Amino acid sequence: MHQTADIMEATKYILSKTDHRPTIGMILGSGLGTLADEIENAIIIPYNEIPHFAKSEAVGHANELVIGQLMGKTVAAMKGRFHYYEGFTLDEVTFPVRVMKALGIENLLITNACGAVNTSFSPGDLMLITDHINLVGTNPLIGPNNPELGTRFPDVSEVYNKGLRGIATAVADEKKITLQQGVYAWWSGPAYETPAEIRMIRTLGADAVGMSTVPEAIVAVHSSMKVLGISCLTNMACGILDQPLSHDEVIEVAGRVKTKFIELVKGVLERVE
Repeated sequence: MHQTADIMEATKYILSKTDHRPTIGMILGSGLGTLADEIENAIIIPYNEIPHFAKSEAVGHANELVIGQLMGKTVAAMKGRFHYYEGFTLDEVTFPVRVMKALGIENLLITNACGAVNTSFSPGDLMLITDHINLVGTNPLIGPNNPELGTRFPDVSEVYNKGLRGIATAVADEKKITLQQGVYAWWSGPAYETPAEIRMIRTLGADAVGMSTVPEAIVAVHSSMKVLGISCLTNMACGILDQPLSHDEVIEVAGRVKTKFIELVKGVLERVE
């Protein structure tokens, strides 16, 4: 369970490093961290310097918090995230979300690189997350509830904020960016799914599957933050095409679509109040 004292210690440390007071948070997934390079007047804080932050070893993650200006907004971007499959507890995975809330952030953009389950999608597409399915059999809110952080039984009927989704859709239309919409399934990893598991996931109603995002989104909603989720579909999930999956492919495709990803996110930031 997140302790208020730990959250405040981390928050205090971050605020001691910058005069910026961010209102928008971003969690940047595999291969998508280049968006943080666009942040102006940036202060960069390595995770290992922030009290109570874990340290990720995931490939394609820089492990630093970047705070500054982007499209006239003050943002805090996580360049790399913590994953359950690395052996972190869900408390460790979601601790940065608690800190973002304490920093004063009300809107959180969560991104990821993941596999397409919906066969009408293509690698390189972006997908707006409309909802999620938790397939991992655990939840970041299990354990004693800290009422200072949120209610014991949060409503998750609209995890991914309708208003923010509307903004993203409008921006994509204007910029002629293909933006699929669909349900994201959380898979623990680190092994990819089997073809049989992908058939199950499709039957359950998911359009994409990945190894992150859902724990952070649940904790953000518990913290009364508005969440926008965007997936970069880097590959067709196992069994759809007769070829093996590789993390190199994930990073390569994410890098290829970063231009339209950055364009979309910048357009959204411009309009978020």
